[in-house]
Amino acid sequence: MIKREKNLIFVSVVTAINVLVATGYSVAGLIDPSSILPASSVITDSTLIFAMYAAARTIPLAILAIWAVVKRTRQELIILGLLAGTIQFLDGFIGLYQHELGKTIGPFVLALLQITAITMTFKKE
Repeated sequence: MIKREKNLIFVSVVTAINVLVATGYSVAGLIDPSSILPASSVITDSTLIFAMYAAARTIPLAILAIWAVVKRTRQELIILGLLAGTIQFLDGFIGLYQHELGKTIGPFVLALLQITAITMTFKKE
């Protein structure tokens, strides 16, 4: 039982960090798009619109994931963690496309941590 509780805490922490980082980036894109775009990018109205779309997806995900963490609901944490991990994994490819090491490694590491945390919740005690 103790191991299961530790695994739940680990998946809770990783999921919370994951969604808060993603939300932070989307909010940063709303406030100062140049902070998340490559230096050579030109900021237009389209940039703000894409930032709004990103925020419209990450903020509700973060709210629901944090709710699941607070409520300690294992099944919801697994589902939302898988979603958040998949998003980070795909974000890593955006970093590759931008040729930015930090925007590549960070999401891939978060995705790996998320999958590791979720996998641990399925292990037998």
